[in-house]
Amino acid sequence: MEGIRRRLLSPIIVLLFFFFLIGYSSSVLGMKLKQYKPCKELVLYFHDILYNGNNAANATAAIVAAPEGSNLTILAPQNHFGNIVVFDDPITVDNNLHSPPVGRAQGLYIYDKKETFTAWLGFTFVLNSTDHKGTINFMGADPILVKARDISVIGGTGDFFMHRGIAMVMTDSFEGDVYFRLRVDIKMYECW
Repeated sequence: MEGIRRRLLSPIIVLLFFFFLIGYSSSVLGMKLKQYKPCKELVLYFHDILYNGNNAANATAAIVAAPEGSNLTILAPQNHFGNIVVFDDPITVDNNLHSPPVGRAQGLYIYDKKETFTAWLGFTFVLNSTDHKGTINFMGADPILVKARDISVIGGTGDFFMHRGIAMVMTDSFEGDVYFRLRVDIKMYECW
């Protein structure tokens, strides 16, 4: 009698365990991944006017380093590789250069690849408006030929104290090597 119970009980336990595994795995597989929602969002534009030797009054950016044999008023050939540009650009809430600025974008970009048009960005939005006061710090690679690219928001001060997130950068307009405007769609996921 004991042998019959063991033979019947053993497959029942295995069957119950199998049903438990099926139920557990379907509940795990059916779970939705946690969708993070931004705690703060901003869309701002910054306007970069590169000094080219003729526009000193309007320029907001200047070449501060260039490959050997290049000058500091014309970007180097071959995807501007080796140029380092420092900027202090106006930030607006719309794409109009003549709109009242809400702050300044200050930092640098380094053209860092010969084979394709790309740069490395390190800059800060210094905001001083009725809506926002403080800074937002950005850093990351900028593959310029990609329509929408992400860079990291690595911190901030004031209204953005210790904030972190992602900024989607898109080239909104450009005029040769002298002017470009970037649309920066900022999504903060850590807000203090």
